[in-house]
Amino acid sequence: MSKPEILKESAAAIKKYIKDHADLVLESREEWISALLEDHRKAVQGIGQSLKKSKEAEEKEILRVKALYQHDLSYGKIVCGVDEVGRGPLAGPIVAAAVILPMDDRFTEMILGIDDSKKISKKNREILAEMIKEKALSYSVYEMSNLDIDRLGISYCNHEVFRGAVRTLTVTPELVLSDGYKIKDYLGENIALVKGDTISASIACASIIAKVHRDRLMENYALYYPQYGFEHNAGYGSKDHLEALQEIGATPIHRISFLSNILK
Repeated sequence: MSKPEILKESAAAIKKYIKDHADLVLESREEWISALLEDHRKAVQGIGQSLKKSKEAEEKEILRVKALYQHDLSYGKIVCGVDEVGRGPLAGPIVAAAVILPMDDRFTEMILGIDDSKKISKKNREILAEMIKEKALSYSVYEMSNLDIDRLGISYCNHEVFRGAVRTLTVTPELVLSDGYKIKDYLGENIALVKGDTISASIACASIIAKVHRDRLMENYALYYPQYGFEHNAGYGSKDHLEALQEIGATPIHRISFLSNILK
């Protein structure tokens, strides 16, 4: 059915057509918006307004993400972004990811939706993580266990997962951007960016990969230790987690050094 023909149909039929033929409508979205807004029916005009808002939101998102890529591109070097997740939980590892993205001033490889991983829904994080892995020039994930944390301390492990993630990349970065603070004892060039996952594309991507990786680990641990709620608290001290610790005690994946004020 052509556009002139479908526009003669009811608002419900038009809405369904647009949903079922989204790619076709996208090719001439401006024309569709104009035609829908010019229709005398309020319901059809409303569909046009929705399309217009969707277009404006997409344009805003493109500008937001482009700024993240422009930041990394501005250094004129092979840039790697690193971020960690799991510094504060009572159980499980601390995990860092490092990501090197392809950079060009035409911005043809941008991944829309990247941001601080905590701002993104679980479903979208998982979709984005796969897109990042497909498009990255190189990425790596590095973790240190609860036993490492108890033996070496969280501060050392925090910096070591950063260093380890960078070490295991298949492409050598010329500059490492880290989220929040500089990497201790890292010998290469390193710049720390406060709230870096909202400034740098590569840090945002590292944030997403690290969180998806660790969340999946904790969901798997929940199968073995179902009483602790790891599938939803990721090892943090939620009410059900703390109650299980009091009633059952620690598991082999708990950080004993974190439990001195909880298990007395």
